[in-house]
Amino acid sequence: MSLQKIGHTLLLASLALLPTAAFAHPGHDTSGMLAGVMHPILGWDHLLAMVAVGMLAVMGRSKPAWQLPLAFVGFMLVGAMLGINGVAIALVETGILLSLVVLGGLLAFGRAGYLSVVTLCCALFGMLHGNAHGIELPAGSAAASYISGFMLATIALHVVGYVLANKCTQQWQALALRASGIAIAGTGLVAVFSAA
Repeated sequence: MSLQKIGHTLLLASLALLPTAAFAHPGHDTSGMLAGVMHPILGWDHLLAMVAVGMLAVMGRSKPAWQLPLAFVGFMLVGAMLGINGVAIALVETGILLSLVVLGGLLAFGRAGYLSVVTLCCALFGMLHGNAHGIELPAGSAAASYISGFMLATIALHVVGYVLANKCTQQWQALALRASGIAIAGTGLVAVFSAA
């Protein structure tokens, strides 16, 4: 199966599950790898941010900027480990919603060219998303399986964003990415004001 078909399958599966999705935390199963895989897919806030990172890795580049998803996933693990060990980042839910606004805004306004700034944003937001996962988990062996699951799902969602961004022809890619960015940032803004 090609990378493109895998991306399409993951996206369709994610979209099919969206009507039942709300915030991904708390109040869901936190045991096992399958629960970890489902957490980012069922949490619309996680799903949109992770797809946006995959899209940003492509935007305006001849070669993908793999440091963006790597920074997100790497710092997501750091955030999860902090959470598991009882360190909760203040206003983590608000930060996750703001990640949608910022990542979507970067797509919408074509600001993916500032690679060091975008990489820093991906690292920061990855840490917030990871901390939200980690604060729900007790330390121990069950946590390792769950963390493996949500990291695999995160990587898969980055691939979905990457595939979607590459699906468009060159002339339509910028427009499609900007439209996606507007939708993601708009969703984040509505959620921020709804949560206030």
